[in-house]
Amino acid sequence: MACLAKHLLPSLLPTCNAATQSPKQHSFANNPFKSHFHGLNLTLSMPPSSSLTSKTALTVSAKVNKGSVPPSFTLNDQDGKTVSLSKFKGKPVVVYFYPADETPGCTKQACAFRDSYEKFKKAGAQVVGISGDDAASHKAFAKKYRLPFTLLSDEGNKVRKEWGVPSDLFGTLPGRQTYVLDKNGVVQLIYNNQFQPEKHIDETLKLLQSL
Repeated sequence: MACLAKHLLPSLLPTCNAATQSPKQHSFANNPFKSHFHGLNLTLSMPPSSSLTSKTALTVSAKVNKGSVPPSFTLNDQDGKTVSLSKFKGKPVVVYFYPADETPGCTKQACAFRDSYEKFKKAGAQVVGISGDDAASHKAFAKKYRLPFTLLSDEGNKVRKEWGVPSDLFGTLPGRQTYVLDKNGVVQLIYNNQFQPEKHIDETLKLLQSL
């Protein structure tokens, strides 16, 4: 884990080289137009031309803002145990939503959180990853890359929708968005970056170290 794992036990941690991974297939829509993004095999559904002119078709309004208290949730973790957001009250928590297990971008992000995990612990913060994958997928993902933090299963993307996490590619790709909540459960940072997954770690640590 963290810096110690990187310097003393490099051979024990699985590598996160996107080039060596086989893309995990996820179909987010049902149109024969195919697209590849960060290793995801997507089915891209293009909206009709009339809807392209509609602001509501392209805009997702965030329901969680900086300074607000986000909706609570109770989801299953990678071991099938229920975990509630309220469990983390009294300490900072990083909640990061990501598209899917075993995809290059998401694997890089998870491994970056893993490699900096001791820094998060030093800041007194918990790390929680959320995607629409089921508990079995999370368990295999966490075991393969030795992830020391909690992964929660948001099947049906209910929590993602309640928090207002924006999607990409006309809604076909689940967004990659990170929230930092302080010890009182108030959002202090919202960071969205689909294309540079590892930057989420830098930004969240920077904020945590200022709390």
